[in-house]
Amino acid sequence: MSEEGGDTEPAAESASVLARVQRDLEALYRVQTQLDVDAFMVGEDQRDQALGPEGRRPREQLLVSQSGEDLSLGLFLDAEALRNLRRHDPAGGLSDHNFWDFCLAVEGVSHFIYVALCAARDRSVTALELELQAEVDKFVSCTVVQGERDTGDLRERLYERVRLDHDLDADERDRYRVANDEARRYSLSLERRYLRRGRVDDMLDELRRFYRLGLPEKLQHIAQAA
Repeated sequence: MSEEGGDTEPAAESASVLARVQRDLEALYRVQTQLDVDAFMVGEDQRDQALGPEGRRPREQLLVSQSGEDLSLGLFLDAEALRNLRRHDPAGGLSDHNFWDFCLAVEGVSHFIYVALCAARDRSVTALELELQAEVDKFVSCTVVQGERDTGDLRERLYERVRLDHDLDADERDRYRVANDEARRYSLSLERRYLRRGRVDDMLDELRRFYRLGLPEKLQHIAQAA
């Protein structure tokens, strides 16, 4: 697996926060990519070269290209979001100053880890599976890693106060809506079955099993748990 990084400014700005997000997610799920996400960061120029004139340019984007058995990854995150996370480090807690940029970082790192692990196991992964896991990871990162306990407000912020980008096509809109709705249902079931009862360790055991399921099994599990 090769990296598409090389633009040093975004990597330097993101080193502490993204490295910690990667460490926390890999520790939480007990997985190891053996990769350093900072080394795979790309800037706007590199992303423009990879996408060409027609590609979408959201604030977070995992670039994936494959040639034969070689897979190249590059992670783009909005430079202003990274600067804001340096000013308002999530290590000091989440607030209105850094909540959404922290979630953006979690989403990007979640995509990076998941694709890297699937590639190492020679397993294909769909865009919906990536988005669903990232939506779950945002909830988990805020509740477990950051210690948020008001999950009702958190779920509202993550899954109800959302607005889809105007340039998404119909398939992309459907994918994001499904991922959002399924993650909302799952997070509610996690709160009901575990968080309200103080069973955090049991919840982590389930989340680790959930992480290793394929998309059909994930959706079936959510339906049964809801």
